[in-house]
Amino acid sequence: MNLFDVYSLWEIEPIRAQGCHVWDNEGTKYLDLYGGHAVISIGHSHPHYVKAVQDQVEKIGFYSNSVQNSLQQELANKLGEQSGYPDYSLFLCNSGAEANENALKLASFHTGKKRVIAFHGAFHGRTSGAVAVTENPAIQAPFNTGHEVTFVPLNDIEAVKAEILKGDVAAVIIEGILGVAGIFTPETLFLQQLALLCRQNDVILILDEIQSGYGRSGQFFAHQSAGIRPDLITMAKGMGNGFPIGGLLISSKFEAKKGILGTTFGGNHLACAAAIAVLDVLKAESLVENAADMGNYLKQELSEINGITEIRGRGLMLGIEFLPEFGAVRNRLLFESHIFTGGAKNNVMRLLPPLSISKAEIDIFITELKDKLI
Repeated sequence: MNLFDVYSLWEIEPIRAQGCHVWDNEGTKYLDLYGGHAVISIGHSHPHYVKAVQDQVEKIGFYSNSVQNSLQQELANKLGEQSGYPDYSLFLCNSGAEANENALKLASFHTGKKRVIAFHGAFHGRTSGAVAVTENPAIQAPFNTGHEVTFVPLNDIEAVKAEILKGDVAAVIIEGILGVAGIFTPETLFLQQLALLCRQNDVILILDEIQSGYGRSGQFFAHQSAGIRPDLITMAKGMGNGFPIGGLLISSKFEAKKGILGTTFGGNHLACAAAIAVLDVLKAESLVENAADMGNYLKQELSEINGITEIRGRGLMLGIEFLPEFGAVRNRLLFESHIFTGGAKNNVMRLLPPLSISKAEIDIFITELKDKLI
C-alpha cells in the first residue's frame, strides 16, 4: 500500500531530537527554528515531558469520556491559572481544526445564526467548517463551500460593522496573529473595537490562538496585548509539545448541555499528561518570558541585516520578508547550514522555534543568514 501523496517532502528524515535540535537518519544535526509548525513549545524531548508521558502510558493511556478522568481537571486548573482565564470552561479535543469546528458550532448554537465573518488571508484548518473560514479556494471542496462565510480586510472595523449590522452573523473568527498569511498582527485598537462591536450586537468573538497561543507571542495568548477577553479561544499546536491535543476555552455566557459537544479521543489520559507537563515546564522555566526576550533579541539582530525588507510579529512568532533576489534563502539555510525555518505566503520566512531557544542558538542562525544574503 502507498501513502496518499499530498505532501511536498524534503529528502530529510529526522529520527532524534533534543531541545532546539533534530538529527536525521544520516546523523546530520539541524537547528530547529520552526518547531514542526509551532508545535514544539518547551523543546524536543524535554526530560520532564518524556517522564510524564512514559509514567502515564504505564498506568493507563486511554479510556472514553464516559468515565471520570481527574487529569482533565488538573489540566484545566493549571491552564486557567497560567492563561489568565480561570473563570472560563475547558473543552478538550484533538487538533486545532477540531477546536475551531466546536467553537463555530457553539457560536451558532448560542446565537441561532449561521453566517461567520473571517479575514482575508485567514487559515483556520482543513475540516469542513474550519476550511470554509480559511481563505484558500484550492483546499476547499464543493462540500465545504456551502457554509455562509464573508471575508473582510484585516483591521477594517467599518467592513466588519457593515456585515454585523445586517443582523445574521453568528460569529467573527480571527487569529491572534495571522500565520500562514505571512505573520500579520491585528492592530490593538482594531481588536478592542471588534470586541466591543461583537458584544454590542450579540455576535460571538472567536480568537484562534492555535499557532499564536501558549506563550509564543511573549504573552500566553497573543490577543492579551489588546486587553480584550474573547467569548471563545481555540488552542492546539504548542499545547502538547507534539502530542495531538486541542482545546477550547469557553466563557460563562455559554450553557453546557449534555451531548452538545463530544469527542472520542479528546482529553484522554496520555494527552492530558503531555499537556500538564508542558504547562509545568512553561512555568518552571519562565518560557513565556523567554519567548518575549528572545523575540526582541531576534528582531534587533534581524533589523541590522541588509536584504530584509520587513520583520513582522511578536515574541517567537516572526515573519521575515526579503528582497526578491533572496527567495531561495530558506532552502540554502536548510541544505547548506542545516537550519529549519518555515514559509508563508509571498515567500515570507516564518520563525517559530521552541520557546526555550537561547541567544547562542539565535546567534548561529543570524550568522548563517548573513552569510546567505551576501
